Amino acid sequence: MTRIDKNPEGGRAVAVSVRGLVKHYGETKALDGVDLDVHEGTVMGVLGPNGAGKTTLVRCLSTLIVPDSGTAVVAGYDAVHQPRQLRRVIGLTGQYASVDEKISGRENLYMIGRLLDLSRKEARARADALLERFSLTEAATRPAKTYSGGMRRRLDLAASMIGRPHVLYLDEPTTGLDPRTRNEVWDEVKSMVRDGVTVLLTTQYMEEAEQLASELTVIDRGKVIANGGIDELKAKVGGRTLRIRPADPLELRPLAAALDDLGLTGLATTTVDADSGTVLVPILSDEQLTAVVGAVTARGITIGSIVTELPSLDEVFLSITGQKASAPQDVRPELEEVAV
Repeated sequence: MTRIDKNPEGGRAVAVSVRGLVKHYGETKALDGVDLDVHEGTVMGVLGPNGAGKTTLVRCLSTLIVPDSGTAVVAGYDAVHQPRQLRRVIGLTGQYASVDEKISGRENLYMIGRLLDLSRKEARARADALLERFSLTEAATRPAKTYSGGMRRRLDLAASMIGRPHVLYLDEPTTGLDPRTRNEVWDEVKSMVRDGVTVLLTTQYMEEAEQLASELTVIDRGKVIANGGIDELKAKVGGRTLRIRPADPLELRPLAAALDDLGLTGLATTTVDADSGTVLVPILSDEQLTAVVGAVTARGITIGSIVTELPSLDEVFLSITGQKASAPQDVRPELEEVAV
């Protein structure tokens, strides 16, 4: 397992602590000794291919299933031995909206509030506040079955927030959403984190992980195979690209030729990006960076700018798991409120 010990959260307290979590289904090892820490007020992105164990992890942490062994402490409560207490301080949004489609949006939220022991007055007030926050006030009295997919997803998120959870689990929350609704969900998640909520997010979408997560854990076949900050994981993969712009645009081709003539071990062929007026140079070490700059200046070429680019998160995922990450589906936007 790739382990990066640096704590990017500046000493924040741990809100979720998982040690040696195991869950088997017959011969299948859904979780095979998972260790995980999520710091308060942050988003932990849990990445992995289909069948990696992401949803099983969320189900264990939300007390929906009991692990075979290991420990999970969330907001100070043991997920196995204190499930009732834990359920009062967590929220969960699964891969599919779980609202009751026969009743209205307001009734959905009010019902959940009452189930969480809020008084009638508190449940009504909380429902109305969340309907406003998630732009559902105009549709509040309509049956949820008349909502578009994006509206149902927003209602599902609102439902997970009724009890003001300390820790929120989002299990692939934007699967199948159109780009506009996906961005709306991301904005709401960011707002929750600003309010102090700790989020554990499972996703296969690299863009989603980069938008929301401050730290990542990669799971494959039930095991944690890498974790750390996004830039740290990118650096761990090892590849960097220099994007060099000559001060004189006419020196673009001579610059590329000078770099190709270097012949450094492991230095790939340069690529000319004529549109941006830059040359892209893959490098593997700081020594190669020094050699590249030296070769350019030795040819008398003045550098206008030089930028180091880390690999994309997609490349990191492929390098670690051997599989490509899923791309978000740009589904056809569903009917919005005015069209229902």
